[in-house]
Amino acid sequence: MELLHNTEKLPQAFLQDLERLLGTEEYREYLASFSRSPNLGLRVNTGKLSPDTLVSLCREALEPIPWISNGFYYNRKKGDGERPLWEPAKDPYYYAGLYYLQEPSAMTPASLLPVKPGDAVLDLCAAPGGKATELGSRLLGKGILFANDISSSRAKALLKNLERFGIPNICVTSESSQRLAKALPEFFHHILVDAPCSGEGMFRKEPEMIKDWEKKGPEYYEPIQREILKDAIALLRPGGYLLYSTCTFSKIENEDNIAAVLNQFEEMELVPLPLFPGASDGFGLSGVLRLFPHKIRGEGHFLALLHKREGIKKQTRKNGNQLEQNVGFKTAKRPEKEKMVSGGQPEELDQFLQGISRRFQPAQIRQIYHSLYYLPEQFPEDTGLRFLRTGLLLGELKSGRFEPSQALAMTLKPDEASRVIRFSHEDERVIRYLKGETIPLTKGEGSAKGWHLVCVEDYPLGWAKGNGETLKNKYYPGWRYQ
Repeated sequence: MELLHNTEKLPQAFLQDLERLLGTEEYREYLASFSRSPNLGLRVNTGKLSPDTLVSLCREALEPIPWISNGFYYNRKKGDGERPLWEPAKDPYYYAGLYYLQEPSAMTPASLLPVKPGDAVLDLCAAPGGKATELGSRLLGKGILFANDISSSRAKALLKNLERFGIPNICVTSESSQRLAKALPEFFHHILVDAPCSGEGMFRKEPEMIKDWEKKGPEYYEPIQREILKDAIALLRPGGYLLYSTCTFSKIENEDNIAAVLNQFEEMELVPLPLFPGASDGFGLSGVLRLFPHKIRGEGHFLALLHKREGIKKQTRKNGNQLEQNVGFKTAKRPEKEKMVSGGQPEELDQFLQGISRRFQPAQIRQIYHSLYYLPEQFPEDTGLRFLRTGLLLGELKSGRFEPSQALAMTLKPDEASRVIRFSHEDERVIRYLKGETIPLTKGEGSAKGWHLVCVEDYPLGWAKGNGETLKNKYYPGWRYQ
């Protein structure tokens, strides 16, 4: 990781604006922060385990992040520059989806959105998934999480992170905010908009952002952000909450955008966010949060929480009743390439599920070509949206047999599968499995033939097929250990 130590490389226009914003004394403190190393953080997947449990499993020095209940600082290298002490991205627990590596201040937006199980939630600019994985884990498999990114390549990385976290009730799309607003008016209880921005808060950690700022500064992003906010408000149902955030310091991308929303949309009101040690109030707009690297152990963020009041300036709904049509699961006419499996499951799937204690409702299973998906209860039909994933991919039908998916494995608990192989964290076969190798078994391990759920301790990694002596590796190639 390249770290910018020489503040002379910072754009002069940026420095002048920041000095006017902070004042001379605090501006000097900000410049001094460039002499310090960035803080590395990880966030626990509370859908799989508690923060205390992860601490006991990792046996590493993890320091709590004061304002994030499931966040920790960690040290990757010794201070004297010796070989890495711990590389969390290469730990089997990372592959089990027990935590997400995330910059500490970037953990804040998702932590402040009041999501609860059963809600319909949208992360509008979601890639690579740091915030979406937190929102999804808090749903506990109930409700629906839409995770969208306009870049299809980035949306693929987003999907991988959501599936690794074991979140089943997802819909991953690659759409503009305008198309989403047209397809799903007032559908969501809560929306997170971590908007594209000029990235001033990342200059210290990612110096390459400076060149982008010089080409596309705050004035370029401000109209984009306002359009996204307008569409997000159209997507939000009355009574819902919208969390707007950026990783930039520019006032026109932050407070000015929120002030414009409050002036233009009578139904929107600002919900004051409480300050915590190191956090700052807004400039010219109280009730928002600002995080700076000279005041907290993080890079910097802006956050504002908005509430859509009920009974005020009610927006017109498509077809007069679009929300009610979208909320429930319903059968609808589909293209020939898609068919709903109704009145019973395919025999191949049914045979496999006999070894799984979790129950799947047949009415929520959809077959697209040879793939089988389990749709969330609130899945909206016939939207015309481009989905990378609709719900949980159960697996594939191949020549009269069913092959379960990597995504399904990551949602299960060991006691939900009839055949389970548990390896200790220190067992060298764990890494061999993650690399896609055939795994030898000792006497008494996996004597039964058929599909086995492979776990590190009590946490699933993927599937393998046993023959009594070895495990034929079925770990997804795109996820393999590097």
